[in-house]
Amino acid sequence: MADKHHGSCLCGAVRYEVTGDFSAFFLCHCSYCQKDSGSAHAANLFSSAATLIWLEGQAQIQSFKLPGTRHEKAFCKTCGSALPHTQMAGKLVVVPAGSLDSPVSIRPNAHIMLGSKADWDCGLDEIEKLDGLPE
Repeated sequence: MADKHHGSCLCGAVRYEVTGDFSAFFLCHCSYCQKDSGSAHAANLFSSAATLIWLEGQAQIQSFKLPGTRHEKAFCKTCGSALPHTQMAGKLVVVPAGSLDSPVSIRPNAHIMLGSKADWDCGLDEIEKLDGLPE
C-alpha cells in the first residue's frame, strides 16, 4: 500500500495530500535553493509515482520558475511557505520536507550541489545545541 502524507503552509490557508512513495530526498545547497529557502539548503522529497491533491487553498498558491533554469518553487501567497509542485509536465512531484505535517520514513539520500554551499555551512555539529530559544 502506498504511503499517504499530509501537509500545509504556515498560515494554514493551503492544505494538501500526497499519495505514493517518495523515491528520493535531497538536501540541495545550490545558490538558488539558498536564496529561496533563506537557509543553507533546501530539503525536498521527490516522487515520479505519487499523486498530489490540493485539499484547501489552491487559489492561494503562487509559482515561480527562474528564467533560463530548471529551478522552480511554489509558495503560499499569504505566508510565503514553500509548497509542493510538479515538474516535467506533471511526471515528478516535488515536496518541501518542512511543509509536511505527517512523518516520512525516508531519510535524506544526499547533500547535493556542495560546490556552491554557503561559506558558513561547515562544522555545524560543533556549535551549541538548545532544546528551545536562547535565554
